[in-house]
Amino acid sequence: MQLTLHTLVSTLLMLLSVLQLNGQEKMNYGKTPDEMIPYGRFQKAYINFFDDPQAFTGAGREKVPPTDLNEIRIGYLGPLEGSVMVPQGIQMLQGATLAMEEINERGGYNGIPFKILAHNDVGLWGAAANEVVKMNDEKVWAFIGTIDDVNSHVALRVALKLELPMINTGDPDPTFTETRIPWMIRCIADDRQSSYALVNYIYRKKGHSRVSVMRADNRYGRVGIMEFRDAALRIGYPLFLEVRFADGETGFTTQIERIINSSPDAVVLWGNAKETALILKQMREMGMEQPVYGCDRLMSPVFLEIAGQDAEGVVTTCQYNPTLDHPKLRAFQKNYYKRFEMEPDVFAAHAYDGMNIIIEAIHKAGLNRALIRDLLTDLKTFQGYQGVTGEIIFDASWNDIGAIWMTEVRDGKFEFFPPPPLTSVTSINNKIVSTAD
Repeated sequence: MQLTLHTLVSTLLMLLSVLQLNGQEKMNYGKTPDEMIPYGRFQKAYINFFDDPQAFTGAGREKVPPTDLNEIRIGYLGPLEGSVMVPQGIQMLQGATLAMEEINERGGYNGIPFKILAHNDVGLWGAAANEVVKMNDEKVWAFIGTIDDVNSHVALRVALKLELPMINTGDPDPTFTETRIPWMIRCIADDRQSSYALVNYIYRKKGHSRVSVMRADNRYGRVGIMEFRDAALRIGYPLFLEVRFADGETGFTTQIERIINSSPDAVVLWGNAKETALILKQMREMGMEQPVYGCDRLMSPVFLEIAGQDAEGVVTTCQYNPTLDHPKLRAFQKNYYKRFEMEPDVFAAHAYDGMNIIIEAIHKAGLNRALIRDLLTDLKTFQGYQGVTGEIIFDASWNDIGAIWMTEVRDGKFEFFPPPPLTSVTSINNKIVSTAD
């Protein structure tokens, strides 16, 4: 009996030690607050599918690096012509280019210069696949891309087949990294993080309860608002109305009339800067004075230019804060403006970080795609990477769950501020207790 009791006590002490070593609490997937976990108030998940990274057990690590190279090629896939996202695509290319030029000034890779091979993402099904195949034929060691969420998914699957490392710096689609394809990482926060911040700010901070949504009729609008809608519903606030508009549309009377009839106390706009600015102006012309909130793409000079005075008070999210007084960020902004004669946007900044991550991985791993992939996805080498966009934090799906910022238009400028703390809900003796994270 004494031996059994001693064994039981020893086992309990060992388990307690393990729990202490592992920390008191494990972060939810996607940094989701407890109260926004799907079905979290009713049932715990049988298995948490995205808690562990997908392993790559294939061959390739044994390949010998070439010795006859006169340049180290890195691919780029982004909208450069024929797309509404061309301005963002150009900024993304310029950010990656600046990072590469700075590395080359410091000697490149063992004296060999890096070179970007740019490919246009025209937003057509299949086109991205062809461009990734071309990059493979050009013998790139990795590539950056893209912004369009449909083409990001297509490009990723071709990267898997070709075993070509990919880093995404512009697509916020939450489902992108959920493919669990172990040849890709993303260094920009997704729309899940933006939605949690907006839901918390709109319903908790501002106290709204009747919110209507007008979103782009494409995957970007559909998937982004899906996360917003679900998060709002899980804290007890179903959307009152969701209407759509097309890219390139200029007249929105029908949709706005429907929104007016829903009697909202706030409106959320989810789409590109041009269309959302036009929608906002027409809302004000039709007598709507409700507060307006929006996704990160509203945080654009185009939005301010078109919306004018009507933009005052609009609150959006953004994946970094360009006004922070950090030496690395300030140096990037100064060098970018000197090189391209324009201010860098969020796509330029994340592409700059992404290119630096790729080049650092090549320096550490050597010229071997599988070994480059190993470093990018090991959740150690680049965990907590300090870029110009801030600290990059990867979860087990290689998705960046770093900080989201919010902006409000004041006197014609975007003023940045941190979102209010998210709340967690824990069940204690069948009572719901809300605590700040």
